[in-house]
Amino acid sequence: MNKKCQFISYSRTDYSTEELIQKSNSFFDQIQRRRSVRNFSNKRIPKEVIENIIKTAGTAPSGANKQPWTFCAISNQELKCKIRTLAENEEFENYHGRMSIGWMKDLEPMGTNHIKKFLETAPYLIVVFKKVYDLDEKGEQHPNYYVNESAGIASGFLLTAIHQAGLVALTHTPSPMNFLQKVLNRPENERPFLLIPVGYPTENCKVPDIKRKPLQEIIYWYS
Repeated sequence: MNKKCQFISYSRTDYSTEELIQKSNSFFDQIQRRRSVRNFSNKRIPKEVIENIIKTAGTAPSGANKQPWTFCAISNQELKCKIRTLAENEEFENYHGRMSIGWMKDLEPMGTNHIKKFLETAPYLIVVFKKVYDLDEKGEQHPNYYVNESAGIASGFLLTAIHQAGLVALTHTPSPMNFLQKVLNRPENERPFLLIPVGYPTENCKVPDIKRKPLQEIIYWYS
């Protein structure tokens, strides 16, 4: 039988209305500059920075606090090269038949293709795995809840922490991603969720001049 959860006092901070507005504006101004980057420098990143980023992701809320995620941080060059080869094999199939015509047309302005050099160049690859269930020391299965939602929220925290640290990232999904489970020798209860290269942008890095939807298209007030 599960023990009853102990409760502790929440450490709250009371901000004035002006402070709330200022802080929310400041954070928006910072986070709106976050962009997906495909041109990475190979400049090294301190391991402690990656640890702090992943610790931040691990604070995300999850169904029944099951924390159904694992983060694999990869800096080994041989392994990164192997992942690139396997990812490009899948992406070649995607760009040459798996993707719908509409999908291909939507991607065309971005200029992307099946070549993924960034998987080798970025100093770190972080692979987010979702745990579809937990395994105890006896090998017995225990269910997790809202696994996709929980892993998605944790990934959002991860991307925000990367940007906050002054680094760049890309959410890469070379579907299907089962090869990541095999090449990283992950247990049967884990499934690859996202492949995220992390690093510094190149000096001449350019990104598509995309536009975000205006506020009035993404918010509905019910007062």
